[in-house]
Amino acid sequence: MPASPIRRSRKPAATLAEPKFSKDIKAPLGERRQKAEAPRRHAAEAPAAAPEANETHAGAQKLQKMLAAAGLGSRREMETWITAGRVSVNGITAALGERVSPGDRVLVDKRPVKLGFDVELPRVLIYHKQEGEIVSRDDPKARKTVFDALPRVRNGKWVAIGRLDFNTEGLLIFTTSGELANRLMHPSFEVEREYTVRIMGELSQEQMKSMTAGIELEDGMAYFERIAEMGGEGSNRWYQVIIKEGRNREVRRMFEKMGMMVSRLIRVRFGMVNLPPRVKRGQMLELESSQVAAILKWVGLPVPEQLPQNRPQDKKR
Repeated sequence: MPASPIRRSRKPAATLAEPKFSKDIKAPLGERRQKAEAPRRHAAEAPAAAPEANETHAGAQKLQKMLAAAGLGSRREMETWITAGRVSVNGITAALGERVSPGDRVLVDKRPVKLGFDVELPRVLIYHKQEGEIVSRDDPKARKTVFDALPRVRNGKWVAIGRLDFNTEGLLIFTTSGELANRLMHPSFEVEREYTVRIMGELSQEQMKSMTAGIELEDGMAYFERIAEMGGEGSNRWYQVIIKEGRNREVRRMFEKMGMMVSRLIRVRFGMVNLPPRVKRGQMLELESSQVAAILKWVGLPVPEQLPQNRPQDKKR
């Protein structure tokens, strides 16, 4: 049986609908966030992804949230669109923070948008990015982009959950839900990213301790949650690192700060989603409905009572 991309606990065996979280992921994100102490790193200046218990009051929902849920982009992108005057509600240019209800007529760039007030299961796809691909739809250099390989989406688009730089390979996650993307990417939720790193040379124990204690980069302090040796051959050494941020080239810059050049960098896990060995470079895998439901539950988003049964990935089971 092929390995599941959803990380399971070692014991007991868990079902996908009721995942057991590893010692690194003890509880759903929403619960952990409420219990967590103040983040030791950058504060969440704009907790746009915070659970909004009053969102469903009287059926009204924040406009940017509904547009993101419709798959038009991330919540922050939608906020930019609203601020720029590209969105109208019932014929009036929308304001940031405005709420919409069923029956409201919403236009984006003068085109009607169908908002789903009923809970729908988004699509989630994992992709094994290759070196030499960019994570952007628009590139002035016309380089190969990961979006070229993705299947088309009706009435929406794929939103990338995080990025990988041009020379990094490994796990990328895409979803049709901007709300899910926002929940997984927002720094206030501190979702773990796990990488394997190959360098020329070997770190000392003191250097490894300093990388978990914190080192100063040009854009602030940076930490690894964990770093472990994984062996190597010749002068090459492999390390496993876990980080909770997604700053530009952060992992590479931390090794460079130690005087080590990264020769290969692979992301193997993002939150509870692993990169399965069967998904080779350049290949993708769309998650089953039950796996998507497990992710929604983990991040504290509502899950439909009835999961779709007619998706191709569900029929393969």
